[in-house]
Amino acid sequence: MSTEPETTEEAGPGTPDTPRAAGRETAPGEDRAQGRAADGDTAEGPVAAGASEAAAGKTVETEGTEGTEAADGTEGTEGAEGTDGERDADGADRAESARSATAGSPEGTEAAERSEVTASPQGDGAGVEPEVTASPQGAEAAVEPEVSASPEGAEAGGGAEVSASPEGGGGAEVSEAEAELAAQRVERERIERRKAERKGPIDSGAKLSGTAADLLAAVRAVESGEKPVATVFAEPAPAPRRPAPEPVRRPAPAPVAAGGPAPRTVEAVGRVLTEGGAPDALAPQVAAVLGEGADTALREDPWQLLRVGGVRPEQADGFARALLGAACGPDDERRGRAMTVWLLEQAAVAGHTALELPTVTAALGRQGVPDPDAAVQGTLAEAEALVFQDALEEPGAPVPGDTEDTGDTEEEQERPVRVLVGLERYALAEESLADGLARLVNSVPQEAGQAWEAAAAGVSGGAAELARAVAGHGLVLHTGGEAARAEPAALLGAARAAGLRAFAVCHTPDGRRRLAAQLGGDLAEQGVGTVAGLLSGAEGPGRDADGALELDLLIVLDAPQLDVEGAAMLVESLPDGARLVLSGDPGVLWSAGPGRVFADLVAARVCPQAVSRVPDPGPIGELVSGIGIGELNQVAAPGKEIVIVPVRDAAEAVHRTVQLVVDSVPRAIGVPADQTVVITPGHGGAAGTRALNSALKERLNPGPGRFGGFDPGDRVAYSPAPGRTVPGVVLKADADGLHLSCAGVPVVVPRERVEGGVRHGWAITAHQAVGARWPAAVVVLPGDAAATLSRSWVYTAFGRAERHLSVVHGVEQALPRAVAEIAPKPRTTRLRTLLRPQAT
Repeated sequence: MSTEPETTEEAGPGTPDTPRAAGRETAPGEDRAQGRAADGDTAEGPVAAGASEAAAGKTVETEGTEGTEAADGTEGTEGAEGTDGERDADGADRAESARSATAGSPEGTEAAERSEVTASPQGDGAGVEPEVTASPQGAEAAVEPEVSASPEGAEAGGGAEVSASPEGGGGAEVSEAEAELAAQRVERERIERRKAERKGPIDSGAKLSGTAADLLAAVRAVESGEKPVATVFAEPAPAPRRPAPEPVRRPAPAPVAAGGPAPRTVEAVGRVLTEGGAPDALAPQVAAVLGEGADTALREDPWQLLRVGGVRPEQADGFARALLGAACGPDDERRGRAMTVWLLEQAAVAGHTALELPTVTAALGRQGVPDPDAAVQGTLAEAEALVFQDALEEPGAPVPGDTEDTGDTEEEQERPVRVLVGLERYALAEESLADGLARLVNSVPQEAGQAWEAAAAGVSGGAAELARAVAGHGLVLHTGGEAARAEPAALLGAARAAGLRAFAVCHTPDGRRRLAAQLGGDLAEQGVGTVAGLLSGAEGPGRDADGALELDLLIVLDAPQLDVEGAAMLVESLPDGARLVLSGDPGVLWSAGPGRVFADLVAARVCPQAVSRVPDPGPIGELVSGIGIGELNQVAAPGKEIVIVPVRDAAEAVHRTVQLVVDSVPRAIGVPADQTVVITPGHGGAAGTRALNSALKERLNPGPGRFGGFDPGDRVAYSPAPGRTVPGVVLKADADGLHLSCAGVPVVVPRERVEGGVRHGWAITAHQAVGARWPAAVVVLPGDAAATLSRSWVYTAFGRAERHLSVVHGVEQALPRAVAEIAPKPRTTRLRTLLRPQAT
C-alpha cells in the first residue's frame, strides 16, 4: 500500500488550476467537449476514463507495467515531467513528435509541450487538468501515448501525446492515418530505448527489478535485522498482519571493509553476479564468504550463492539457471551439496549444533532434491559436513567402558545409536568444550588449599555452600533467579579477599553494573566484566606465556546465554587447576547462537550443582517464580507493581503502550520514560518493535532522522555482534559514523554498519532484553503474537522489570496456556553425549 499523499483537489472550469492559453477565448470545440464530458461520453481508453473521474472530483491512481517503482522508491515513469517542469529524454522525444504532428497551431504547440500530464486546450473536455497520483507503483499508464482523432478534438485526454483536431486554431490539419503513424513511431522508439537500457549493466541495485531486486531485498533484510534468517526448522509464521507505516531503508552497495576482499576479487565476482541476473551489490559479501578466487568458484558452482545470508534456494536456483542454462537441473550434485550445507546453517540459526540424518533427508526432499541420501553422502565426501554416531541412553543399558565381566566380552552388546550430521565449525567447538570441561574437572587437587578454606569461611548461607563446592571441584553449576546473584557475588568478594585471582563476567554491561553494585566499588577493583570484554582482552586479567588467563577462579553469570563457541573459548582460556562457576537462571531464553550449554550441563550431572533458595522479592518476583514452574498466578500488587491493560487490537496496543511510557508510569510510579523498556515478541507487524519505536520516537524525541533515520537523543539498540545487544543513546553523527553512548562508554558505529547494526531501542524483543533489567517494563502482547509465546519467553520478558510491570494484554487465554504448556523449542546438540564418560 502506498503511503504517499494523493492529490484530491478539484479544479473546475474557470478556476486558477484550469490550463488555458493566455488571452484565448473558449473554442466552440471545447464547449462541445465539455458537454460530452458532463454526459459521461468521453474518449475511449484508461486516460480518458481517468480524466472523467478527475472531473467528478475523484482521485486518479495510475498504475503502469513499464513504470514499476524501483527498490529504492524512485518512480519508473518514462518521460514524466518533474516538479520543476524538466522532462527526460524519452518525454522530450514524444513531445517533439507531438509538435511535428500539430505544426502550425499555436494551441497545438502549447498542448504538445504540456502533453505529458495535461490535456490540450481543445481536448480539455472537463475543463480541468487531470490529476495524477504519485503512486509507488509508477504512473506509466497515465503518460503512455494516446491518440484521439475525433472531429470534435481530443476529449478529456489527460496524458494524450497527440491531439489531431480540425478545430486546432487554424493550423495544418493532420489526418487520422498520419497521426496514428506518428504515435506508432514514437512508441517503437520508446520500446527500443527500453530494451537497450535493460541490456545495459545494472548499477548497484539502483534500477533492479524482478528476481534480482527480490534477491537484493532478501539479503538486505537479513543484514539490517528487519527479518530473521529464513529457516526450515522454525515454527510456522503467524497469520499475516497489517504492517505499520515506517521509514523505508533503501538498499545500498555494501562497502568493502578494511582487510576484506581485494577490490579485484570484488569486481570479478560482481561481473559473475550480473551475468547471472543477481545484483552486483552482493559482490563484497560473496567475496568475503568464498575468499580468493570467489568468481571462479561461483561460476563453477552457482549454488555457492546460498552461503550469503538471506539468499533463498529458489533465488540460487534462478541464478544457476542463468549461468548454466540447459546444464542446470534439480538433480545436479552441486545443488544437493549446497542445499545440505544451507540446511545445516539454517539449523544452527535455530540453535542446533547438528541434525539427525532422517531430519536432513526429509528437509532436502522438501527442497526438491531428488536423491537426498546421495546429496548427504556427497556433502560428507567433500568434507563440507561431518557425520556422528552417538549411542542412545536406555534404562538398564551397560555403561560404555564398564569393566565388569558379564560373560559375553567376545561379543559386544549392540546399542541403539542416532546418526547426526553437522557442520565442522560447531562440531569441533562442541568437542573442544567437552574436552576442556573434562580437563577442568580432572585437574583440581584433591585437597583444597588454605586460600580456598579462607574464602569458604568468609561467607555464610548459600554462598558458603557454593564456596565449599568450588574449593573441591573444578566445575560447579549454580542456579537461581535475580536475587540468587548475591551468592556468586559474595563468593567473588571472599575469594579476592583471600588472595585468589578471581574474576566474574556477565552477558551484558547492565549485568556487570548490577553485579558491581552488589559488591560496591569500582568495576576494575571488584574484578567484574563482560564475556565479550574478557575474550577480546579489553577487560579482565592478563594471559600467561601459554595464552591462558591468569586466574584461579572464573565466575560466569547469565550462563544460559553461552553458545558452544563462546563457551569453548572461555574454557580453553583457563589454566589447569582453575575453578569455573557457571551461574544462571535456567528459566530464561537460551543463547542466540547454537547450543544449550548450561541446560546440557545441568542434565549431564557431571559436576556439583548448587541450587539457590533465595526467592525474588515483591509481587513481580512472586509472579515470575510462579511462571517458572508453569503457573500464572494472581498476585496482590498494592503499590501498582503489576498492571494489566487489556486491548482489542494492535492499534490500541500501540496507543496504550505510548500512553503508559510517556504519561502513566512516570506519573503514577515515578519512573521516567528513559528508564522504562518496552518488550514485544518481534520486530515486524503492527505492534512490533519498528511500529512501537516509531510511535515512541514521535512522542519522546521527534526529529527528521537526519543520520540514517536517527537523531541525537534517540534510544538505540546496538548489536556489535550476532546475539549481542547493547542499549545506548545517539550523541551525534559525523564523517566517522554514528556516535553512541552505550553504558557510559563512547562507541562510534561506521556509516556502513549503521543500517545493519543499530535500531531504535525504546522497544526491543525479549531476546535482546535478556541479561538486563530496567526499573519499569511494558510487555506488549498483541493478539497475533499468541503463536510465538512460550513459558521461557514470558518468564524472560516479565522478569526484566525491577519495580513496575505493565502488561498490554491482547492474547486472552493464549498467555496462561503458553505458561502452562509450551516449553522451549528443543535443540539437537551433542554436548551431553560427549560429557557422558565424565558422569561415570
